[in-house]
Order: sequence, then structure tokens, then C-alpha cells
Amino acid sequence: MYMKIPLSLYIHIPWCLTKCPYCDFYSKSTKKKIPEKKYITNLLLDLQNDIKLINSRKIRSIFIGGGTPNLIHPKYIKYLIQEIKKKIFFAKNIEITLEANPKSIHENVFFQYKEAGVNRLSLGIQSFHETLLKKIHRKYSFIELIKTIKYIRKKKFTNINFDLMYGLPQQTIQESLQDLLYAIKYNPSHISWYQLSIEKNTPFSTKKIILPHEKKILLMEKKGKKILKKNKFVQYEISSYTKNKKKCQHNLNYWNFGDYLGIGCGAHGKITLKNRKILRTIKNKNINKFLNGEYIQKQYIVKKKNIAFEFFLNNFRLHAPCFKKKFTQYTGLKIESIKSNIYKAIKKKYIIENNDSWETTNQGKCFLNNLLQIFLE
Repeated sequence: MYMKIPLSLYIHIPWCLTKCPYCDFYSKSTKKKIPEKKYITNLLLDLQNDIKLINSRKIRSIFIGGGTPNLIHPKYIKYLIQEIKKKIFFAKNIEITLEANPKSIHENVFFQYKEAGVNRLSLGIQSFHETLLKKIHRKYSFIELIKTIKYIRKKKFTNINFDLMYGLPQQTIQESLQDLLYAIKYNPSHISWYQLSIEKNTPFSTKKIILPHEKKILLMEKKGKKILKKNKFVQYEISSYTKNKKKCQHNLNYWNFGDYLGIGCGAHGKITLKNRKILRTIKNKNINKFLNGEYIQKQYIVKKKNIAFEFFLNNFRLHAPCFKKKFTQYTGLKIESIKSNIYKAIKKKYIIENNDSWETTNQGKCFLNNLLQIFLE
């Protein structure tokens, strides 16, 4: 049964021009020349070590994230994808996403990424307002943003995501809604619209950052959702909206508790083994050690008592029923093992139970952390 669990591949590119003060992903700012060839060679060696875990399963999506992946020249991305294809079976219509920073890209490069095999772009815009971009240390202007978007359109990418944030320092409701209207004007197939959160061990966590009041943020969200709905963007996850049914297949696999290999400096992976145990992998965050072939930082088997929580942590993000059959298939657990937790969640009116599925109520969506806490008990 574990062979039926979908499999994806995440590739981490750790370099950025500058480190964003709100970002808690592993990344390394650099103005020096990036050792592209050496890093790609080590990515493929890292992958080779992981292949033994997947037993000839196909990958359905590849996500090249970071960091700023478009700091890597398209010829190396092309070589990387070609070499991966020699090692792993690709599913038909595989989705291959590349994250891109508007500051670091030029018109002719887009065509080369497309030629390399990239068929989905995720553009890290965050905001169209220059005053707000400066507050979150993003180093590009409004004009650069629009130029980049027009370049993408010119190269006929049809599957494009815009990353936008709301609840930025001193952001007004009007600014947050204008950001959405600007994004919609340029007709992306997907918008990731999420609230800025201050994570531990980031520069913003040590400074006194003035964020909008909670009531103002809730209004941004409420009014923003109306704008997205009016413009035919369908919400299918907490912060994901799509038009023309262009859901992000890679992220859907995460939220459905699918498997994924994670290669590259600081990458995480999750693999269901033949014995149905779930293996988590964390790759070395020290770039020098990684480039010297020390890929694994940590790997461990998920404790049985934590599996249901991890499953629902992902599944309850989706605006869709959570099927009982999928729970047993993806976790290896029986429904009886969570019977008392489900009962508590129903009693709290966080979920409703159907014959073949569970669904979160509006109350469950609003109090998602409380709902998930039930599955830790």
C-alpha cells in the first residue's frame, strides 16, 4: 500500500542576495560567486543516497526552492533536471516549480528555465508597495516587479504563482487590498496570500516590529477573500487560491501527507518505508560540510503516537473533506486508534463526521490550533 502514497522531490538552493528578516528557512546571503557546478554535483550525490528509500516509485512533482533558486544559471538547472530523470521515474505531466526573486532575473533567462524543463514559476512578490518592501528588506522596486511579470508573460509561462503577504509592518487595509488587485490585474493562475508571522530566531523576532492590530489584520483577510472570490480565485487551502484549477500539486502532496525526498543544504524529507514506518530526514545546514559530502544531519522514525497529529496538521489546512480511507492508507493506523480524539473534536464542533470522511467546520478553521491540540492528547 505504501507504494500508492504520492512522492515528490524538494531541492533546496540556499543562497540569497540578502537574507529577509522574517524568513526562518535556511538560507545564506552572498555577493560572491556561487559554486554552482559543485553544488549541483553534490545535490545529485545526495539524491543518489536517498533513492534506495523509494523502491522505484515515480515522482509527481519537483519544487526548486530556497533561498533564491534563480541565482543558479539555467544551464545548471537543465543539467540537474536531466540527471534526476536518469535516476528516478517521472510521472506523466510532472509539475516542476522554480521559485524566483524579481530582483535577480532577466528576460532572456525565463526562456532558458522553460527550456530546462521548468513549467511552473513562483514569484516572491510579497507587496507592490515600495515603502512596505523596504520595511521587509526586499531589494526591488515597483517598476522592476512589473517588468519581471511582463517578461514572464512574454515567455508564455501559463502556470504562475504570486507570493503575497498581508499584515506587514504598518500596512493599511487599503494597501493590502491594492496588492491583491495589482496581482489579479496581471492574471496569475495561483496566488499564495498569507499573513506575516514573526518566527523565532529571525531578525524580526529580536526587534520591536510594529505590526497592524489583530482586528485590522482580520479585516484585511475578510475583505481580501471577497476580492479573490469576486475575481474567480478559489480557496483550496489556508493561504492558497487558484484560478483555472491550477492547484500547486507539490504543496498539495505535503498537505495530503504524501512522501517527499528533500535534497540540498538544510532540506527536509519524509518517506514511508516498506515496513510502513515514516522516516524524516534533515540535511546538513553547514554549506561547507554539505559540499564535502556530509549530507545527513539527522534522520529519525516518527513515533507512532505522533503520526495522527502530523497527518491532521497537514490535512486540516485543506478546504476539502479528509477521507478516512486516506488516513489509514497514509498513516498505517486504524480509525479506532483516534476514535476518542475524533469524538472530542466533534463535541467541540471543530469537525463533522460523514460515513467516509471528516470535515472541518468554520469554527474548526478559526480554532485550528485548538483542533490539532486534541490529536496530541
